[in-house]
Parts: sequence; structure tokens; C-alpha cells
Amino acid sequence: MDRTDFNYDLPSTLIAQAPLAKRKDSRLLVLRDGEVSDKRFFNLPDLLSPGDLLILNDTRVIPARFHGRKSTGGAVEVLLERITAKREARVQIKASKSPRSGTELLFADDVHALVKGRADALFDLVFNKDIETFLKDHGKIPLPPYINRTADLRDETRYQTVYARENGAIAAPTAGLHFDEMVFSELERRSIKTGFLTLHVGAGTFTPVRTKHIEDHTLHGEWVCVSEELCELIMATKQRGGRVVAVGTTVVRALESAALDGILKPFEGETSLFIYPGFSFQVVDVLITNFHLPESSLLMLVAAFAGQGPVLEAYRYAVTNEYRFFSYGDAMLVIP
Repeated sequence: MDRTDFNYDLPSTLIAQAPLAKRKDSRLLVLRDGEVSDKRFFNLPDLLSPGDLLILNDTRVIPARFHGRKSTGGAVEVLLERITAKREARVQIKASKSPRSGTELLFADDVHALVKGRADALFDLVFNKDIETFLKDHGKIPLPPYINRTADLRDETRYQTVYARENGAIAAPTAGLHFDEMVFSELERRSIKTGFLTLHVGAGTFTPVRTKHIEDHTLHGEWVCVSEELCELIMATKQRGGRVVAVGTTVVRALESAALDGILKPFEGETSLFIYPGFSFQVVDVLITNFHLPESSLLMLVAAFAGQGPVLEAYRYAVTNEYRFFSYGDAMLVIP
């Protein structure tokens, strides 16, 4: 399949630059059996059924962006991809000239790092001090590249889900940003259960698909933990006729990675699973997701789940009706 098969026209004015005052007030486009309707996110409990199981990604965004300079003087901007040891990390580096192995990078508070090596577009750094302590003091929330402003105080809370608890992501699982305590209370009142897994979203989530044929694209690996307890909860839900509702594409990738051989089982480790049309879903029945970039791997996942034609038609409807797009934008409820 060609990458351009997943293109659509999006006016830049529809790219949300800031969150709404209240999380649950986002609009919710419902795509059910190929038909669309307009709701608000606080209507979500009415659209699900007692006995359904909502699964959320509890990863927490860390202050992963920071600045420094090379020992030779050139400025660098660093975006953490993941912490690999107490003093080691894999990162993206933006500089006028990419640093070579052995280059020393200097940061605030006498913190410095040595470029140990390179893995494709990412660099491995070894720091002289604890990385998490340094990030706490000097790191900034890494807003996505399509948000044209610097991060401020509101982003420290609003670019996190209210249930975030496992540090490690450099981007929020944005479908979860619409949930607040009122929505959770109403879900519980209606006997809709919740479960959690962890997928630490990496910088690869913003990496565009550059290959002409999407089958040739490779995703960056991301760390996942799907527990035995969650697997048992999912199997019990399906046995009693309930549906598994994935909150976000990260949850879809985590669950389907744990069931790649056709049997759902606990999984902890890296996943590079790229889901595009033709994929056979084993676990997920319903999807809650934000709107994704044209020609992105995330849009391809949604198209695999609900059909390329219906999904792109829903996107055109969203554009015409001025939904807000991307991380701080509105949401979709997708019921194939």
C-alpha cells in the first residue's frame, strides 16, 4: 500500500495548540459501522455497555527535553528517548552538526555526558550523574513538534493523564487526556471496569512514514508491560460477552503485541509492532483515539481497525465540522 493512500487535507488552524479548560468537554466523533455522529467526551459512559473493560496506558511523561553544548562550543538540544541505566540514556540530538562517538556534551550543574555510540538517528549517552535527578531540575515537558509554543506550567498537568504513574514516556498517550474523575465515576456507576498497562511512548511516535510502500516502514521499539492480572481480566471480560475498549493506539499496540501468536499472555519488553490494513486483531474490540497526522503510522493503525475508507471519510467529516486535531485535540470512538 502507498503511503499517500493515507493522506488528507488539514488546515493548520485545526491543530489544537492548547488544552480546553475541562478535559471531558472535548468533542467526540463516534464512528460506528461506518456511520458518524457528534457527541462530547462526557457522553462516553452512555456509549459503552455494562461489562465492557476499558484499558488505559498509565505511562507518565517525563521532562525529557533539555539543552547544553558540545565541549567544542556548539549548542545542542537533547530529547530523551529512554533511560537505559541510572546514568545512561538513548536520545535524539539536534545540533548544527551531529556529534561523533567520544564527543563530550556539557549541561547545567556540572553535568556532562559522553557520546558512547549511535543507533540510526538516536545517540547513546553516558552521564556523570543520575539522569532522573538532572531531568527533574532542568528538563522540560517535550510538547509535540506541531504545537507552536514552548511548554508552560499548564502543560505539566494537562500533558499528563490523571492516572499517569509509571515514569518513562516522552509523549502523552493522548486519548487518555480527556478522562477526569467525573468520567471515571460514571463509568464505575455503569459497571464498566478499567484496567491498566504500560507502554512508554518514544520519539518514534512522531517519526513520519517516509517509505513509498508502508510495508517497508519500521517503527522504533517501545517498552511495554502487560501484566498477568490484566490478561486474566481481559479473558474474563470476553468470556462473559464484554468488549475490550482500548484507550489509544498505544494500548492497541501493547495488547496486540502480547497476543501476536494468537494467545494473549503476559508480556514485558520491546515492541516494534507496526499495525496497518490487513492486520488481524486478537484482543481489541473498540478504540478510543485522537485524530492523527496524515500519512502517519497511527492513522494506518486506526484504518486497519475500522477500514481505510470509513476512517478517511470520518476524518474529512471532522475537518469539515472543525474538530480540533492531534494531541490537545478532540477524540474519536471507533466501533467497527
